[in-house]
Amino acid sequence: MMKKYLIAALLPMPMLAIAADDTAEETWNLKGQATYIWQRKSPFSAAYTGPNSLRTQAEKSYSFSGTLFFGYRLAAGTELYFNPEVVQSAPMSDLTGLGGMLNSEQQKASGPNPTFYRARLFLRQTWNLGGETTRQESQANQLAGNLSAQRVVLTVGNYAVTDIFDNNAYAHDGRTQFMNWSLLTHGAYDYAADTRGYTWGAAMEYYDGDWVYRFGRYLMPIESNGQQLDTRIFRHFSDQAELEYSYTLGGQLGKLRLMAFHNRMVSGSFRDALAAAGSGTPSVADVRKEQSKYGAGINVEQNLTSDIGVFLRTSWNDGKTETYSFTEVERSVTVGMSMAGTRWGRADDVLGIAGIRNGLSQAHCDYLAAGGTGVFIGDGRLNYRPEDIVEAYYNVRVSKATTLGLDVQKIFHPAYNADRGPVLVAGARLHVEF
Repeated sequence: MMKKYLIAALLPMPMLAIAADDTAEETWNLKGQATYIWQRKSPFSAAYTGPNSLRTQAEKSYSFSGTLFFGYRLAAGTELYFNPEVVQSAPMSDLTGLGGMLNSEQQKASGPNPTFYRARLFLRQTWNLGGETTRQESQANQLAGNLSAQRVVLTVGNYAVTDIFDNNAYAHDGRTQFMNWSLLTHGAYDYAADTRGYTWGAAMEYYDGDWVYRFGRYLMPIESNGQQLDTRIFRHFSDQAELEYSYTLGGQLGKLRLMAFHNRMVSGSFRDALAAAGSGTPSVADVRKEQSKYGAGINVEQNLTSDIGVFLRTSWNDGKTETYSFTEVERSVTVGMSMAGTRWGRADDVLGIAGIRNGLSQAHCDYLAAGGTGVFIGDGRLNYRPEDIVEAYYNVRVSKATTLGLDVQKIFHPAYNADRGPVLVAGARLHVEF
């Protein structure tokens, strides 16, 4: 009899006996991802090449990132998240020569040796205020639980500004979607970040049914595109406000987001640099002083069918001062679509196609034409044209955890110069998550 009970104890229990409670709040979770991207640029023609130009010969590049996402519920409504990360990369042309950079996984500070660091460490406090209850699923940096339609969320700590602001279902993640920097977020959004793309600060969000209101303040780098952050948050800072509205059009879901930002920092003005240089070569590094930058953006995503979605972003900043944290774009329009492979029997595959038009302010054009350089661009002179980019990718779902992607980008007028290009870049991406 004892043997009979022992055998019964070792047999698998019925599924109903071990099924998880789908209304329970998750106490903790651990997720992870690893992404490898390889790209090759074909040779192209150029009338001249400057100090920060994209090199005309064929080049190859790669990037690798690995991240762990740990979440823990400290108390009801209070969650702690910690993300250790490792990166390694070898960019083309030392990460210069374009406004819309080719691979959003490549950081300004990464190199051929693995670099380990803390990507995120933040607290999230949620106050549920009432209304219809919805279920939040377990994901990276998200514990499963129930949320009310009306709530206030405070996020404080070390993370990326784009974790909170300017989300888009179809163009927001270079690990699984479009790779170009101009499709990661608004091209003209010079958001606060160190050279790895993270900062410290706080954001308050108020959810009220179909509406969301957000405001955040974050630390700026001490120097333009620097790693060390300026902790004087009441003197030098980045403020952003966003209004989000969810709607239904033709029976399909859509979202509209309106965003504005204001940065206060020590930076160089293009006009001041030109005046100081006289007939010489201007440099914004010679004329840095305390000043502001303003910008705004519109972000729309819309389902057309259950398996096709489209998006549009347009953004602008005043273009008076040097790029401080993101990339050298001051006007940008992006439009694209994403389609699941349902129609050809591959429901888990995704096809994405997008177009980008990036532009500069007149002051920035004059600065570059006089031989000035920025962090990423500067051909020694300039025959200005908007930088136009077309990108397409196709993701093949290899398994539940693994995706293989193929990507192609064609760049017309790289770094806004009609005397250079066009440039063709092919890429491949392997992404694994658990």
